[in-house]
Amino acid sequence: MSDISAFSNRPRDTSALLSRKFALIPGTEGILDPAAAGVIARLAHAGPRSELTAIEARKRYNAARKPFLAPAEAVESVMELRPVTAGVPKLTIFRPAGSKPADALPGLVFLHGGGWTLGDLTIYEPLVRLLANETGSAVIWVDYRLAPEYPFPAALDDAAAAAKWVQKNAHWLGLDPARIGIGGDSAGANIAAVTALAARDGQIAFEPAYQMLLYPCVDLTASLPSHQHFAEGYLLTADLYAWYRRNYIGRGPSAADWRVSPLFASSFTDVAPAIVLYAGFDPLRDEAAAYTARLRGAGVTVETLFFPGQIHGFLNMGGAIPAAGVATARIGAAVKKLIAQQS
Repeated sequence: MSDISAFSNRPRDTSALLSRKFALIPGTEGILDPAAAGVIARLAHAGPRSELTAIEARKRYNAARKPFLAPAEAVESVMELRPVTAGVPKLTIFRPAGSKPADALPGLVFLHGGGWTLGDLTIYEPLVRLLANETGSAVIWVDYRLAPEYPFPAALDDAAAAAKWVQKNAHWLGLDPARIGIGGDSAGANIAAVTALAARDGQIAFEPAYQMLLYPCVDLTASLPSHQHFAEGYLLTADLYAWYRRNYIGRGPSAADWRVSPLFASSFTDVAPAIVLYAGFDPLRDEAAAYTARLRGAGVTVETLFFPGQIHGFLNMGGAIPAAGVATARIGAAVKKLIAQQS
C-alpha cells in the first residue's frame, strides 16, 4: 500500500475553522502591478479553460505561458534520474552554478503548480534554475502524475516516494540529508504542505528541513473571501479553479479533508519551518494568510513573503513581470536563513 493512501484520516472538526474570519489581509492588495495587468490583458483569451479536455488545456497553457518565461540561467549541472525503486517518479536534479561535484548541497524537492492537471518542466525550467542558483540548493524536480487521469492520491504518493527516496540516497546524490526541504507553488505547495504534515506524523520516512509554500492551495472548499473578491479577471478564475479541484479530488475525500486541504489539519505542532509567499490579487491569498496564522499559532517558524501588487502564478512570468526575479531572490534568502538556523 502506498504511503499517502495509508494516511490516517482522523476526524477533524472543520466547522469551527470554517466559521472563523480568515480574511486576514482585506484591502491590503494595494495597486495591481502594471506588468501583471499587462500579462492579464494578453492572456485574457488564452490559456486553459474548464470546457477543454486535460490534454487540450495542457497544450493551451504551455503555448500561452511560454512568451512570459524568464531566460534560463546557467546551472552547474542537470541530471535526469529514473529510479528503479517502485513508486518513485522520474526526477531531474539541478545543481546550482558554482557548486562542485564533491559538495554536499542542501536539497529542495520541488512540486510544480498547475491545478494538479497542468505544468511540466518545459514551462518551469527557468524558475527551477533560478531557485537552484538563488537558494544555493540542488533542486529536485518531481515529475508527479497529473489529474484527472491520475486523481488523488497519485500526486501525493509520488511526492512522498520521491522525498523519501531522495533523502535515503542523499549521499550519492551529493546532498546533505539533514538539509533537504520540500516545496512548490500553488497545487505543488498543497502537495508539499500535506507531505510535511504526514512526515511530522511519521506516516512518511522523510524529515524535511523546511517547507516552501508559494501561493499555496490549502483550502479546497474555496470558502474564504479572496475567492469571491478575485473570482474573475485575474487568470485563476473561480470556474477554472473549480475544474482543477474536481480533476484532483475525483471520487476521493471531502474538500475539507486535511489530505487535500491541509488548512484543516487538527494540529500544526512540530511541523517543519515554513516559507509562505502570497500575492495581493490572488484568489488563494486569504488561505495562505490563514495557513501562516495556524502555523505561527502552533509555534512553527514562518517566514512570510507578501507581494501586494501581484497575481497568482507570477513567479513563472519573469520575462514579463520583473517582480518575479525580486521574489525569487527573496525566496533564496529565506531558504538560506532557515538552513543556517538549523546548522
